[in-house]
Amino acid sequence: MGHRALVAYRRPDHLYDLRYSHWGGEDLSLAGAITAESPLADGAVAPDLLADGIARDRILAAHLDPCVHEALYVVAPAADYAVTPYRVCWLEWGDGRDGGRGAIVDVDPGPADRDLRTWFRATKTVLGDVVEMGALSRRAALAYLEARICEERGGTVYSYGGSIDATETGGDSRPDHWPDDGRR
Repeated sequence: MGHRALVAYRRPDHLYDLRYSHWGGEDLSLAGAITAESPLADGAVAPDLLADGIARDRILAAHLDPCVHEALYVVAPAADYAVTPYRVCWLEWGDGRDGGRGAIVDVDPGPADRDLRTWFRATKTVLGDVVEMGALSRRAALAYLEARICEERGGTVYSYGGSIDATETGGDSRPDHWPDDGRR
């Protein structure tokens, strides 16, 4: 099965080339393995392009399936191959009714990543149980989970396969906008 990751390499024109890593989502250690000397982490990142010339916001909506990928790495070759790892969190409960909702959280490999994964699994499991007991609707549970991951973990929520231009929530014209922090 693997622990799949998407690896996005920033080009000089500020677009991204996307590659795949079959085991890169396991523990985020791939972040330290991608270097100027080994840009494909000694074969841990597949050399074949999945897509090229992709805008940053389109990575989430069109390429990062939260049900498939466990991690996203954003690589900046112009900055000596600086790598920002993100943990991908699938916000659905397994039956696909929520339309591919996911979140990415910028997190360091190691204990911080383990803490995030543990927190997310526990929170999502408890919410699923509350929905099963009929105490909360699925929609309310999803809204709560999204709010918690954004407010407590600094996550970015997105819809895979959706449009980043469509208005989905109260007045926010770009609900899946992935803010550019200027580091990449």
